[in-house]
Parts: sequence; structure tokens; C-alpha cells
Amino acid sequence: MTIKRLNHAVLYVRDAKASAVFYTEVLGFVIRANMGDKAIFLQADGSDNDHDLGLFSVGERGAPSHSVGLYHLAWQVHTLEELSALREKLIAAGALVGESDHGVSKSLYARDLDGIEFEVMWAVPRADWPATVGTWHLDLEAALARWPQVDTADQVQANRN
Repeated sequence: MTIKRLNHAVLYVRDAKASAVFYTEVLGFVIRANMGDKAIFLQADGSDNDHDLGLFSVGERGAPSHSVGLYHLAWQVHTLEELSALREKLIAAGALVGESDHGVSKSLYARDLDGIEFEVMWAVPRADWPATVGTWHLDLEAALARWPQVDTADQVQANRN
């Protein structure tokens, strides 16, 4: 068997309704199914999945930070312009916690209401990948100037097929 891609993720959160507000207002997800206080299923804009994110309420009994488990999820956007616009939304929400240039991607890191970290990234065109892998300071303005309106999400999918 070959794994094609991540289809969806499910997170245990303190309050699914409150978390759904964060993911819809800041990241543009839409609610696909709502099971009241217990679970909410969301779909990312442009996704053809039934849902991309499930949120299950656990109340205040959540696990302590940095315990064994998921570190973060990464969602890919099509263009750097989308990444830049999302950066502003994350700042306004008080959620942005980091920015990195990984050479092969330009990444923003943020935390939701429960402190669960996620990454939103744009994939650098394969022809422009650096010879060495590393992590550097993200200069989003320089990246926007170098790759204006370049949509790499479809290119990445084509490379996988």
C-alpha cells in the first residue's frame, strides 16, 4: 500500500464549538457536520474531502502541553499571497507563534484556542529547492517578490501522481 496524502485530522479540544469558531473565522474552514457539544467536522476551502478536520470536545481534562502525541498539523495554501493574508489573520487572532523558511516551504506556525499548534505552508517550486535543507528566518516580502502569484499546490499533487 502507498499513502497518497493526509485526508483529515481529528483533534481532542476542550470545547469543539469554540474551536470551530477559531478554525472558521481565522482559517476559513466551513462546518460540514455538527454533533452539538460533542463533535464538529470542518472542511477546508477548496477541499473535496468530506471533512478535513474533526474537533471532539474533552472538557477540561485535556492532556498537558508537550506530552506524547501530535506536535502539529500542516495545511498547504496555493499561493504566497494566501499565506501573507493568512499571516495577518493569525496575528489579529493572537495565534501566530512562529515563521520559518525551510527552503522547500515557507511556513507560519500558530496555536488554536487549546494551544494546539498547526502549520500553514506554501511549497517552493521543486526547481528552486536549495541544495541543503535547513531552517531560516522567513522573509515573506522577498518570497512574494520572487514568486508572485505562483500556485504550487497543484504542482505538488502532480508530482505525487
